Amino acid sequence: MIKFLDLQKITQKHSLEIHEAVNRVVDSGWYLQGKENESFETNYANYIGTKYCVGVANGLDALRLILRAYMEMGLMKEGDEIIVPANTYIASILAITDNKLVPILVEPSIETYQIDDRLIEAAITAKTKGIMLVHLYGQCAYTERIGKICQKYKLKLIEDNAQAHGCKFNGKKTGSLGDAAGHSFYPGKNLGAFGDAGAVTTNDTVLADMVRTLANYGSHKKYVFEHQGLNSRLDEIQAAVLNVKLKHLDEDTLERKKVAKYYIENIKHPEITLPVVNDWDAHVFHIFTIRTSRRDELQKYLLDNGVQTLIHYPIPPHKQICYAEWNDLSFSVTEKIHDEELSLPISSVMTLEDVRLTAELINKW
Repeated sequence: MIKFLDLQKITQKHSLEIHEAVNRVVDSGWYLQGKENESFETNYANYIGTKYCVGVANGLDALRLILRAYMEMGLMKEGDEIIVPANTYIASILAITDNKLVPILVEPSIETYQIDDRLIEAAITAKTKGIMLVHLYGQCAYTERIGKICQKYKLKLIEDNAQAHGCKFNGKKTGSLGDAAGHSFYPGKNLGAFGDAGAVTTNDTVLADMVRTLANYGSHKKYVFEHQGLNSRLDEIQAAVLNVKLKHLDEDTLERKKVAKYYIENIKHPEITLPVVNDWDAHVFHIFTIRTSRRDELQKYLLDNGVQTLIHYPIPPHKQICYAEWNDLSFSVTEKIHDEELSLPISSVMTLEDVRLTAELINKW
């Protein structure tokens, strides 16, 4: 079986360093808010290119905390609107509604699957306070037009960088392009921990301090609570593991790109739509997406022939039960993507033989 993602093999690649790092934490007797966390925050901020990184419990919390911080700072209030792509994982939407803000869904481009920047301005109202940009599948969603729109309307640009660690726009890393960014280090991410983990990056001193305070029960001084916060902290073991894997992230990304390049150059089936890549620096291929109107049939065929695939994502946010009030809305481009998308195996440890076999099976389908 060619696994969609072989986490065990990925871990084995750096196992000696990881074991040393984990043992160091275990032996230290210090498991929260210690030196490992401080080290990772410094290293990741330097990698992304921001002044600050605040480690938190997971990617959803990172986004929730950014929005909550803006509200505590008086820059947003309940009922304000945040523009967000209709084509995204539900965490992007949950972060907005959890803060009693209003998501305004905007269709993606059918070519890039990222938010269509030509449609954003028409969605802006007097209540719009920000744009949540999602670098979906590992591809940069930022455009100069989006930057100009944010400047024109004085909107906060919040990046959901959960899937795009190391992705670039004109040499600058995603996660440093806007006012703040949320990052997920879920085990399956390009930079993955051994459990849930996340971070916020920003150049805004006030925002960074507020996120850190809110994530620590609303306190920056023990037993003194200025805000009604939550408990969302990156633990020392996860920080230690991430420090090891961060050192190898760029070389691992190059391996992913080799897989993607092979797929793009060798999959020749007339019913398959491949990703459009105009700039190889602007895609880190967290997911390698293809589309076909016979998606479910292709997925079964590949599984029957020993290739595991996944669907990202079978049901768009506006069709989910938890957002029943949106269920009658129609976002035709988003729905087409969610009906046709299939994710092929891709990782830094896939063998050329496995990649070749996967492409050949698709061509024979």
